[in-house]
Amino acid sequence: MADYEIFELGQVALQCGLTLPQTKLAYKTYGELNAQRDNVIVMPTFYGGQIAENETAMAGWRSLDPKKYFIVIPNLFGNGLSSSPSNTAPPFDRAVFPHVTIFDNVVCQHRLLTEHLGVKRIKLVLGFSMGAQQAYQWATLYPDMVETIAPICGSARTSPHNFLFLEGVKAALTADAAFAEGWYQTPPVKGLRAFARVYMGWCFSQDFFREHEYRKMGLASLEDSVRFLEGYFRRHDANDLLAMLWTWQHADLSANSTYKGDFVAALKAIKARALVMPGNTDLYFRTRDNELEVAQMRNAELRPIPSIWGHVAGLGVYPPDNEFIDAGLKELLGAD
Repeated sequence: MADYEIFELGQVALQCGLTLPQTKLAYKTYGELNAQRDNVIVMPTFYGGQIAENETAMAGWRSLDPKKYFIVIPNLFGNGLSSSPSNTAPPFDRAVFPHVTIFDNVVCQHRLLTEHLGVKRIKLVLGFSMGAQQAYQWATLYPDMVETIAPICGSARTSPHNFLFLEGVKAALTADAAFAEGWYQTPPVKGLRAFARVYMGWCFSQDFFREHEYRKMGLASLEDSVRFLEGYFRRHDANDLLAMLWTWQHADLSANSTYKGDFVAALKAIKARALVMPGNTDLYFRTRDNELEVAQMRNAELRPIPSIWGHVAGLGVYPPDNEFIDAGLKELLGAD
């Protein structure tokens, strides 16, 4: 049996202009909702991540205590648990799964929390990478509902350089003839392996490899580290990876009818206290992007993670980085 629940959204009108029928949002909760319905922490999933990966981060960040808080993990569309190319019926399956935005994800998550779970107010929205993009979107769409946010190794809008990095890994995957323009009958293994090998050079920093930090993950060599990431991505459906990648590339908290592309206005509309924690050696969610964002926010602090683990500093896997992040989360939550 699946260790999560499904919220049936029915027909969902997406920003792309299509309506996705029988839309499903996978989620899992931890702890109990209090009488005031406001002890809520929302922790959306990241690129390629599912519930298990967020649980790993929760274990590393001790401030996320289910004895005290009601924690909700909503899953991204495209991640294989929520509606995705791999689990949606024709005519929206596989290569023709519609483009879904961060806005679409957060609006549906809001329905989950308000219509289904009865949440009134959110204590904290936090997330890593694409989870951070969703945290920003939550705060700008529902400024009176969200008390604090912690975007970790992510940005409010995908930068041009970040977009181009993703074009590279996408090209590596789709160049495999077996990909068959998304209509493959068996997984495009060569493309998935190429995808992972290109990705590996970006997700950790140069210093991480120079200092052989992968040994702290139990990996003996550089090739071991590449094979590790290959194994991770080969567990995913190729079309699912591409669907989430499109969402990531087009992330922009102002790309909606409320803000009409006015990025600065969207940032200024955030009322939540924000602690923005980029990785100071992240190669694609750059600290500079967050500096520019924080400068436009009314109650935000930039606190880079001092780590050579690159983007992965915010993933919740390396104890020193976890301690740094957890200290910030305790501040936001007002914990002792």
